[in-house]
Amino acid sequence: MKIYDLIVIGGGQSALACGYFLRRAGLEYIILDDQQHTGGAWQHAWNSLTLFSPSEQSSLPGWMMPKSKNEFPSKQEVLDYLSAYQERYQIQIKNGVKVKNVQKKGVLFTIISDQGDYQSKTVISATGTFQNPFIPSVPGKDLFKGQQLHSSQYKTADQFKDKSVLIVGGGNSGAQILAEVSKVAKTVWATQNKPEFLPDDVDGRVLFDVASAKYHAMKEGKQFDAAQYNIGHIVMVPTVREARSRGVLNSRETFKEIFEDGVVWQDESRQSFDVIIWCTGFGYATSYLKDLGILQKNGKMECEGTRSIDVEGLWLVGYGSFTGFASATLIGVGRSARQTVNEIVEYLKKTKR
Repeated sequence: MKIYDLIVIGGGQSALACGYFLRRAGLEYIILDDQQHTGGAWQHAWNSLTLFSPSEQSSLPGWMMPKSKNEFPSKQEVLDYLSAYQERYQIQIKNGVKVKNVQKKGVLFTIISDQGDYQSKTVISATGTFQNPFIPSVPGKDLFKGQQLHSSQYKTADQFKDKSVLIVGGGNSGAQILAEVSKVAKTVWATQNKPEFLPDDVDGRVLFDVASAKYHAMKEGKQFDAAQYNIGHIVMVPTVREARSRGVLNSRETFKEIFEDGVVWQDESRQSFDVIIWCTGFGYATSYLKDLGILQKNGKMECEGTRSIDVEGLWLVGYGSFTGFASATLIGVGRSARQTVNEIVEYLKKTKR
């Protein structure tokens, strides 16, 4: 069996960023992706989803995303860019390979997939979160006779025309889906806490600058105050601003339980719904690493930067804050990818000695 220097698991934006820095690293590598086409989670996002930043602030390393026709690039523009990026840099992805398990014996990893086994000296896990949608355990959830779906399954509002829809979750996905569905259906927005909205002129570009400033401040041991910005607050993209003008950005408290036709609110009142859309986020899609014995309950593991502390030869790229500031963004993952590839090159040099 061929032994690779490196196998990257996952073929989305994080893997592409790693592929860019691998071009001149001189390593025998392959990227394994269970998707049939380039684009990662963007292929499955809802139709009207856009980035939070202009194209010039939403690019992978080396090549800027072409300027969008709109304020922010659309889903299709992002997909076109990611596909062209792979071709431009001849990044080696083997599509249609689902990794089931990763094991390590001695210095070698065995990657077990539905297309056979692979072996490598190092591994980058870059599967993000999209394949692990989270829906909270709510009493009675399984009793509901209407339609339930997670935001990862949502495509367009048309299918909910003239229905009564409950949207659960106070993040960006909740606000954006509410903005769209409220045009065609009767909607209620339930959030655990009162939604916080960023100023209209604060988009992803500013949030990334804040994250970068925080990163440098921490490296220098300085305090950082970002009280006026919070990356957990809702970005006022055009659709959300339009919804505000219609007066629909109003939420109420979460419900205490679900019954066959709807939900029971905290005051014991009942309300019927045809549909519940759960905009409740994601866990980390790392279950295939379970046999390494290092996964925490939430799918995270102890890392120093992107490097696993407990398993030599394993790195994680693009999972958000625990693998680097803004590492789950197009513009932010480049820093993590560059650092990771440099560390892998050095690691392989040392193990050859």
